[in-house]
Amino acid sequence: MDVKKINAPASTISRDLSDLDKETGNVYESVRIIGKRANKLSHDLKQELNRKLEEFAYYTDNLEEVFENREQIEISKFYERLPKPVLIATQEFLEGKLLYEEVEEPEENQ
Repeated sequence: MDVKKINAPASTISRDLSDLDKETGNVYESVRIIGKRANKLSHDLKQELNRKLEEFAYYTDNLEEVFENREQIEISKFYERLPKPVLIATQEFLEGKLLYEEVEEPEENQ
């Protein structure tokens, strides 16, 4: 994920519900799609952050050797300032960048 190309707002904003149901015809279906994408983004961002912070990990038992690393702090602050995954997912959905597939549920014969 390229975090520099994210154009989502940094804080929450009010949304018009009619904007959310344009593609699916159902607000709840849209929210479900946005929620699944937000979970995926959250997982991806966490993995990316952990990979970057892994470079600074020290595997020693001596607590006196642990010190603050300025680069590590800057990386953490950068990820804290990013928009929340749900805001990114909502922006992607409204811009039509999310691909989703509607699956028909089989009808039960009674």
